[in-house]
Amino acid sequence: MLAGCTGGSGTDGDGDTTGRPDATGDVLPASQVDPLVAALPQESVGAVPTMRLADGLVPPTNAWFSGLVFGDQPQPVFPFPFSFQLTDDGFAAGLPMPVASEKAIVGPALPDVTLDVGATATEVSAYDKVSVTVAHLDGDTVLGHTTVAEGSPLVSYTAASAQTDTLGAAVTSTGDGRGTLTVGDATWGVVVTGGDLDGTSVRLDEGGSVVLVPVPDGATDDQVGTVLDAAASPLVSVTTGHRASGSGSSAVSTTELGYETAAGGDTLLVSAPHMGGSATGGDTGLSYETIYGTVPLAVGTSLSFDAPVTTASAGLDLSGLGDDQRQQLGDQVRADVASTTEPAADTYFGGKALYRSAMLMQLAEQLGDDASADTLRTSIVDRLDTWTDPSGCETREQECFVYDPAVKGVVGKVASFGSDEFNDHYFHYGYFLYAAGVVAADDPELAERWQPVMDLLAADIASGSGNGSFPDQRAFDPYWSHSWASGYSPFADGNNQESSSEAVTAYAGLSLWAAATGDDALGGEASWMLSSEASSALAYWLNPDLSGPTADGYDHAIVSLTWGGKRDYGTWFSAEPSAIAGIQLIPLAPSSVSYLTSSAAGGAEQIARVVDEAAASGFDAPLGDYVLMYSALQGPDQAAQALSTLADLPESGIDDGNSRAYAMAYVMSAGAR
Repeated sequence: MLAGCTGGSGTDGDGDTTGRPDATGDVLPASQVDPLVAALPQESVGAVPTMRLADGLVPPTNAWFSGLVFGDQPQPVFPFPFSFQLTDDGFAAGLPMPVASEKAIVGPALPDVTLDVGATATEVSAYDKVSVTVAHLDGDTVLGHTTVAEGSPLVSYTAASAQTDTLGAAVTSTGDGRGTLTVGDATWGVVVTGGDLDGTSVRLDEGGSVVLVPVPDGATDDQVGTVLDAAASPLVSVTTGHRASGSGSSAVSTTELGYETAAGGDTLLVSAPHMGGSATGGDTGLSYETIYGTVPLAVGTSLSFDAPVTTASAGLDLSGLGDDQRQQLGDQVRADVASTTEPAADTYFGGKALYRSAMLMQLAEQLGDDASADTLRTSIVDRLDTWTDPSGCETREQECFVYDPAVKGVVGKVASFGSDEFNDHYFHYGYFLYAAGVVAADDPELAERWQPVMDLLAADIASGSGNGSFPDQRAFDPYWSHSWASGYSPFADGNNQESSSEAVTAYAGLSLWAAATGDDALGGEASWMLSSEASSALAYWLNPDLSGPTADGYDHAIVSLTWGGKRDYGTWFSAEPSAIAGIQLIPLAPSSVSYLTSSAAGGAEQIARVVDEAAASGFDAPLGDYVLMYSALQGPDQAAQALSTLADLPESGIDDGNSRAYAMAYVMSAGAR
């Protein structure tokens, strides 16, 4: 990815901080979504959590800051590059100090600097996709608001009335309401506008503000002055825009984040590693050490960065297969069709079963096996007809969806992996969307029949017009270019994502569904999310840059769990190396081929490193079939070896979302590339 930090007028967007980021076109607007929501049964499948959220805001599940909103006690969050946490009377912020071990790079939240504003309660009063604003309350009285954002080192507090607040350490004044304070090894800059500083006391007029900013190590007096100048105006919000340009292999998807301050103009910005290194146009020469390595501090109004366009694919390319391979593959398709079992009733395994059948159907069609293709199509249509009945949950307790009016989202009646707590919705629904997009691609009548529910699954993960029934792009984070899996994020390390590959599959499925229904606005948004997620999957999970000093001691080729405050080599479900790698590959959908074979994926050398580590004890291990399929992307020789190994892999070694035929087809097509 390439990045730029600009000092112009910022990105297109309305600056709204009520949970409505800027979108291109009307993506699933209220006029489209409201009647569909009304047709679903209304029910909270899981217990509704405590919410510290202002009236009128859509609950922001699956956000980097969800821990501020949900649960009995607020959790620390990681705006980047600093940590932020609410206290009994105000807030604390700190610059994490990364420490690496064999299996983790950690940077826990630190309370370097605190501000006591006399609050007795807090609530999130505004948010967009990148920033969040917290109201500090004394009873029903709003004392002031604090805004923090990803990519901004500013902690911005604005007083709602005249007041005197207390810092946790005394400020060494440099005059004009400015100074620095030091706690341990950390130095923070302090800038007061509309008030004054005196030791630990911060006097603010109504509308006055205090901005806190971590001073990078090694900053000279002149550089500290530059930092304080650029931090003078409190951050208000961040707008998000995206656009596509170019064509073919040169096509790119651009994300633009506009950082808006109370006074307008330049502010301090921090670009993440996947954005392409040092931002241009306003480099301060300073940087922060983070769990992601060294990141530059710049001055400007916006960040703009590109990702190569990743295109959703409905099926594998079998054009290079020989007659013998096609015969062998056809025999296995028929065997897999015959051995297909009854699907699961929950949204994860039920969705995976639909996806598996859709991939087998694609293979049968390409191989000219009309009988198998018809059998599979009939089965998929019957099952999707059941799942997409809007009133299904009125008559049964499974294979149906309801709308949760409290947390605002679509939930399957049978929960799995915490889906009733809004965990992993995009993983689950991506499988449904992929299957429906494939099967309905050439059948407008089917697409129309399934739309009342399938459009709601799309809206649950990808609304983009502030429709009020769902948060926009529920899990997707445009700053990091990836999604967050935990609905309520009840963790001291922030939110997290494990399966980068299922995230990519989700937005590929969204793209296929948008194409099947002719929804160009949704298709444009899906392409942006798919391209972004694929690029970040490589940058942070499958081919991360671990060369910096903050990663010294970490001893693995990949990172499998990315959090706000740490990076882990592990999974939620297994300690096996095959699972740790496999969860970054599952389900190896047709759309995976382009990004896993791109230059950013690290080539055969990185694939070999991942496979050698993951399959040291063989491929008959959790998710080992995906590791074996991935190994074929190294080249024809490795593909031939993978095909031979696959023939000896027992049925228990094939994941329930996979099939031996699809695994064979993936390996064969890789060898024919």
